[in-house]
Amino acid sequence: MVYGIAYCPISRIPDIEALGVADSKQLKESDRDEILEKIHENSEFVGYCVTVLSPNYLSTSMLGRENYNLNAISHDTAISLLRRIIAKGVKVKRCIRGHSWPCREVPTKLAALFPTLNITVASKADDLYPICGASSICAKVCRDRCMNEWQFPEKGYDISDAGCGYPSDPKTKKWLVDNIDEVFGFPQFVRFSWSTAEKIIEKRSAPVSWDNDEEEEENIPKINSFFKRVKKQN
Repeated sequence: MVYGIAYCPISRIPDIEALGVADSKQLKESDRDEILEKIHENSEFVGYCVTVLSPNYLSTSMLGRENYNLNAISHDTAISLLRRIIAKGVKVKRCIRGHSWPCREVPTKLAALFPTLNITVASKADDLYPICGASSICAKVCRDRCMNEWQFPEKGYDISDAGCGYPSDPKTKKWLVDNIDEVFGFPQFVRFSWSTAEKIIEKRSAPVSWDNDEEEEENIPKINSFFKRVKKQN
C-alpha cells in the first residue's frame, strides 16, 4: 500500500485543479502519469511525499500477536507524512484528511497532535478537494510502479499477469489462485491479511492442526478454580 500527501499554497488551489487532478481510481494509468509529470513541472507551488508499506510489513503488523489493524496503520502513516512535510519547512495552515469510513475520533486525534491546524476529515476527499486528488494520484502512480517493477525474492513467480492488485480485477484473482503454495501460501508480494487472499488460502491450502495448542488448552485451569466461595459474616 502507498499513502501520499500533497501540499500547495491555499491561493493556488485553482491551479491544482487546472492540472486535471481527480480521484486516481477514476483515471487511466496514462492520465495519472501525465498529471504527475505536470506536478513535477510545477514544483514551485506544489509538492508531495509518499510512504510505501510493503505487503510483508502489513501482514506481520495485522497478523501479529498484538493486532495493528489497517485503520490504525493508515492513521499513523497520515500523521507521519504530515510531520515529514512540516519538518521540511512547509508552513501548514490547513489539513484535509481523506477517510473511507466515518470515524469521529480521527479529527480529535489530529487536533490534539496539531492544535494550530484547521483540520477537515472527509470521505471521498479525492473527489471533493483537488489537493487530495493530487495526493491520490501521486500515491497511485508510485504503487503502480512498485508493482510493475517488483522483484520477487522467491523463485518461480511472474508479475506480468498479476493485474492491478485489486479484488475487482479477475486477473488478480486468477494470479492468486495460480500462485498459491499449499504449505506456505503466497510470496511476500501478497498481503496475507487481505480478505481475498485469506479466502483462497482457506480453500486451496493444506489444512493445519495445531495439536500442541489443543493440549495446552485442555490443561489450562478454569479461572474460577483460583477462587473459593466465602460465607458472608453477619
